[in-house]
Amino acid sequence: MRPPEVLAALGIDGAVAYALLARSVNIVGSAGTVLLIVSFLTPIEQGYYYTLLSLVSLQVVFEMGFSFVVQQLAAHESIELKFDALGSVTGDAVAHARLASALQLSVRWYTVAATAMGLIVSPLGLVFFARHSSTAVEVSWQGPWLMAVAVSMAGLWCVPFYAFIEGCGEVRAVAAMRLRQAVASAVLAWAAMLLRHGLYAPALVILGQIVPGLLFLAARRPLLAKLLRYPARISAIHWSSEVWPFQWRIAVSWMCSYFTVQVFIPILFALRGPVEAGAMGMSLSITGYMTVLALVWTSTKATPFGHMIARKEFQALDRFFFRTLRHTIAAFAAVAIACIAVVALLPYAAPHLAARMVPAWLFAALVLGAGANLIVQCLATLLRAFKREPFLIQSLAAALLTLLLARCTAPRWGNVGAAISYFTVTASVALPSALTIFARARRDYLAIGSVAACSQRVQCRGPVQLARAEEGQI
Repeated sequence: MRPPEVLAALGIDGAVAYALLARSVNIVGSAGTVLLIVSFLTPIEQGYYYTLLSLVSLQVVFEMGFSFVVQQLAAHESIELKFDALGSVTGDAVAHARLASALQLSVRWYTVAATAMGLIVSPLGLVFFARHSSTAVEVSWQGPWLMAVAVSMAGLWCVPFYAFIEGCGEVRAVAAMRLRQAVASAVLAWAAMLLRHGLYAPALVILGQIVPGLLFLAARRPLLAKLLRYPARISAIHWSSEVWPFQWRIAVSWMCSYFTVQVFIPILFALRGPVEAGAMGMSLSITGYMTVLALVWTSTKATPFGHMIARKEFQALDRFFFRTLRHTIAAFAAVAIACIAVVALLPYAAPHLAARMVPAWLFAALVLGAGANLIVQCLATLLRAFKREPFLIQSLAAALLTLLLARCTAPRWGNVGAAISYFTVTASVALPSALTIFARARRDYLAIGSVAACSQRVQCRGPVQLARAEEGQI
């Protein structure tokens, strides 16, 4: 097979290739950061590092999943429009107005969200660290925390622009921008470690995402500026009837993702100390990068999914999704086997590094839990492209069970209790319930696709066949 045919067989198109490169750079950067953490931070400082990261991740609470909503709004409206290099938009006038309205609405939302994040998360972190800091070892966390919150606010404000542009069809361009962000983030994080200011690395990682992102947006300023000024008037998207019913559900599900993974680290920090929190944080960060690497096959298809749904191409959508899902699972399985093998060998090859992580068998439990979550995320990506959120109850149940189990097991068993809680909920509750929801939704959209295909055939057959179809004979 020729190289293009090999890439096609693996499901690697331009967008996936750039996304894979970006994730690979992230993994290399993360691996380098892990080694630098072991070399330049004490086990206690490592605990502060990962706890700081987990608290900054609270931005998902303020984002409320709106980026996916924006992406799908743009994907569904942009199929009727064409864009030129000067930022002009031609095509259906109503779709043009609705597209402009989607961008204007998202910018207003994220401006409020970023401001709220700064006002709430900043003092929350100050109180948390002041309350649970060890008096025996002095760690200068105040500056790194405040800087991390500040750049997180700026990064959050940029999110809707990336989602909007990707929804308009520039999936490959956004993926290429993510690659530049990954390189800049790794360089700045390593610089912080080498200069012995390691706790500033989380803030510099986000700063490394902001600068290339702003340059990317500057190149598309004509389009964005015209849409932000465009008078949508009566064709504007009605937030209360069109967006909010979808958004509040996806917002709850989005926030639940924090409580199924990231919440372990501050719980362990508060109840067991920074050393155990640091070991769990490092291990979870590795499984997280494994997930995002494999997920590129599916995440880059969110916009094409939306386009196919808008055109009612449900049979083709189903085949496309399952092909994408197979590639995603295969990629994760390959990476998972390699990572578990490496972690199992660490006590013999690099005992100092192994001491900073959870044991290999616990890491395997985290990997299996991450794999279950990966499949759930793939299913959710497809179903949310219908501008619906069927995973609300499932997400709430998984988050509450994880939080309850972690709170009960972490004080007594520490990382063992947290890891087993994570694996138990994802494997026995989250994944089975998600598969059940997906099976029901799939029956529905395939049925709609069959009716649509039948209608098209009937329209081609004439009035006699149309009458028979209406009587249920076709």
